[in-house]
Amino acid sequence: MLKSLATATMAVGLMFSTVQAAEPYQAGKDYVELTQPVKTADPNKVEVVEMFGYPCPHCNSFEPMLKAWEKQKGEEIDFERIPVVFGRSWEGPARSYYTAELMGKVDETHQAMFDAIHVERKRFRGAEDFADFYESLGVDRDQFLKTYNSFAVNMKLNQGDSKLRSYQVDGVPTLIVNGKYRVTAGMAGSQADMLKVVDYLINKEEGDQ
Repeated sequence: MLKSLATATMAVGLMFSTVQAAEPYQAGKDYVELTQPVKTADPNKVEVVEMFGYPCPHCNSFEPMLKAWEKQKGEEIDFERIPVVFGRSWEGPARSYYTAELMGKVDETHQAMFDAIHVERKRFRGAEDFADFYESLGVDRDQFLKTYNSFAVNMKLNQGDSKLRSYQVDGVPTLIVNGKYRVTAGMAGSQADMLKVVDYLINKEEGDQ
């Protein structure tokens, strides 16, 4: 009987080890599983959110990788960016992103904003400076200023701040998968590995749906 018990125990242990080996990434080690999941916009899709900031050099270096990932993602993935506000100097760039988003101009302006800040070393002192820059990218200046200070942008800023707190984000870039998992380069190992962890979590969520 003791021999049978020992054999059964070994079998369970082997099975557990095999399951662990089959899981390339683990919660608490490679990513964080949020204690309070955040509701997503579309329950029929897996949502991936990038929390970023234009002033952040790490977000700037991550953008080309994320852009390549975005191009090859499937239709079942709902991808969204949320600009964070970690201080007063971050609000203007965040407002500018939301303004471009509401005007349907993100594709034409997103990389240009990173380049302006991190390559060209431009300094934006306020709405007028942002409006001048976006005008140079083909965005209507008057409409930009009107939208920049609008209720719609203020609401998006408030919603972004709420998401920031709900996701418990304290640094960027950070990726949130389906309102349940937080992925950072620090935990994943590198920016490139962040996307590998995200792909793993997407597959995990698709398997659970």
